[in-house]
Amino acid sequence: MLVIDMQNDFVRAGFPMAVPMARERVSVMREVIDTCRGTGIPVIYTQHILYDTFDVSPLETAYIPRLRGSGMRDGSHGAEIIEELAPEPGEMVIRKHRYDAFHNTPLHSVLNTIRGLRRVDTVIIVGTLTEACCESTARSAYMRDYRVAFIEDATGALSDSAQEATLRSIRGFFGRVLPASALTEELGG
Repeated sequence: MLVIDMQNDFVRAGFPMAVPMARERVSVMREVIDTCRGTGIPVIYTQHILYDTFDVSPLETAYIPRLRGSGMRDGSHGAEIIEELAPEPGEMVIRKHRYDAFHNTPLHSVLNTIRGLRRVDTVIIVGTLTEACCESTARSAYMRDYRVAFIEDATGALSDSAQEATLRSIRGFFGRVLPASALTEELGG
């Protein structure tokens, strides 16, 4: 299970990248995380990180100029995963600098070994932004031959139309789109 970028800067009202839809869906995300933990599915978190010392993601800050001075800064409260979904001891946190959680991170190696050599064949995706980091990671997982379960009511976009566009794209080409309740039923939770 991948919990994508559920950091204070993306969730808390008034923070630099606040996504109201993500904030509204925290309780559903919590249910999915609890279900996965309860059935022995490893939970892996991602954390989008930027630096003050140099521009590690120059295209991102060019397209979103407000990120040049604030947001997701390494070591800041804003970069921390929200308390309601905090990782448990021993759970992996993958630090990333691009929307795709596989890009220049150890995520693929972690997935290839976390349950034994090459035993993971599916990723379950929750988090934010649906249309950026969640979708980019889902596509990248698909390109690496992972099955994708994209949880429609446990991902948060900037708008309903962006949410629907991503769900349509994932459903049509890159994986399964399902509600949290269907995932819970499938997992027997």
